[in-house]
Amino acid sequence: MNPETDSVPSAPNVPDAWPIAARLLVRWLDEEIRADALLDTVQLSGGARARCQNLFYGAIRHYGRIETVVSALVRLRPRSRVMAILLLAGYELIEGGGEGHAAKVGHHAVTQTKALASESEAKLVNAVVRKLAEALAAQATPGKIATAAALADYFSTPPWLVERWLAEFGAEATRALLEWNLKPAPVHARWRLPGGPGAAEADWLEATPWPGYFAVKGGHWAEVARALADGRVYLADPGTRIAIDALAPQAGERIIDACAAPGGKSLALADRMGEGLLVALDVPGARHERLAENLKRVPAGVSAKRVEGDLRRSNSLMGMGPGTFDAVLVDAPCTNSGVMRHRVDVKWRLQPADFGKHAKQQVELLSGAARWLKPGGRLVYSTCSIDAEENAGVSAAFLRGLEGQAFEQVSASVALPWVAGHDGAGVAVFRRRAG
Repeated sequence: MNPETDSVPSAPNVPDAWPIAARLLVRWLDEEIRADALLDTVQLSGGARARCQNLFYGAIRHYGRIETVVSALVRLRPRSRVMAILLLAGYELIEGGGEGHAAKVGHHAVTQTKALASESEAKLVNAVVRKLAEALAAQATPGKIATAAALADYFSTPPWLVERWLAEFGAEATRALLEWNLKPAPVHARWRLPGGPGAAEADWLEATPWPGYFAVKGGHWAEVARALADGRVYLADPGTRIAIDALAPQAGERIIDACAAPGGKSLALADRMGEGLLVALDVPGARHERLAENLKRVPAGVSAKRVEGDLRRSNSLMGMGPGTFDAVLVDAPCTNSGVMRHRVDVKWRLQPADFGKHAKQQVELLSGAARWLKPGGRLVYSTCSIDAEENAGVSAAFLRGLEGQAFEQVSASVALPWVAGHDGAGVAVFRRRAG
């Protein structure tokens, strides 16, 4: 990703998803801003926004494969705005279409290059896209790919990460994970009201195998927006339920959500509790704004308090000291290795040392959370990672530590996304021994 100094022309007034996606890709290439943060800057709605997201995320998912082919076709890497156009064209070719699809993609890419770049660069794009279509079509099918390097190229994943997964999961599971990560992620909603959706919601909510979670049908964004506004639903992957089920919050309990922002799990905990005290704590940062908005939606019987701070360094929460809470959820920052289908650019930002760095912090968070629990209290550790170093390894390290010696491990599980059918997650439950 090479920065360039020239600016991108301002977006046209018409909400055309394609050039907006191209502009987002230029910023992603040049500024290395997270893809979801860039998408949040887009002023589009409904189908136009969905199309923009599909193009933008699709190009990032397949970035490695397309970039490898483009690099073989040109002597010098094009400037970012042209590279963005080639990435979008490449994704459209991979996405496929009817008769004459490749020619249409090429013509459209040339037209967009004239508007977003220059006439001379349009000639380059015309020549490259013609060859790009042939090169992508000629690549080996996934079933015939054997080496880690070939898997990395075809499935657009850093080679070191493919090698890590091969060592941990084996060839068959790694291929399944790579295939899973390239699929567009569906949108799911958690139903928040008693009784479940009614006939009015049946037009845009579809039942899933996971109680309380529904797939959102495309083309119903106005209905979704209204349901979000009036508190009927909260958009969340079914994988998020695992940590909440493991904690099993009860009415009247005092619970800490130790890494609460942006608040999806805090809201789910409050919905399960119905009444009690929920302390939603996280270190200061921009995500507290969303946490505050989510806490406004908790049931009336739950006293939800937002706290900016670090559980490892605090000595009092809402006037209560350590050893006074029934349960603590530590939904720890992690590598996100189980949610790459949603967080499409994680694989390009992740570094090998990140696993160890996160594991060290996760043990610290668990040790800091442990002291807040009363005898018999539950400590739930969850990640959206499927990596053993961040799950079983962290649990073992915690139990060996000073704070962990007062706990017993009740259960542990890892949901593998290609098996579970939703985002990956690791969850462990610990209980403080009595006396």
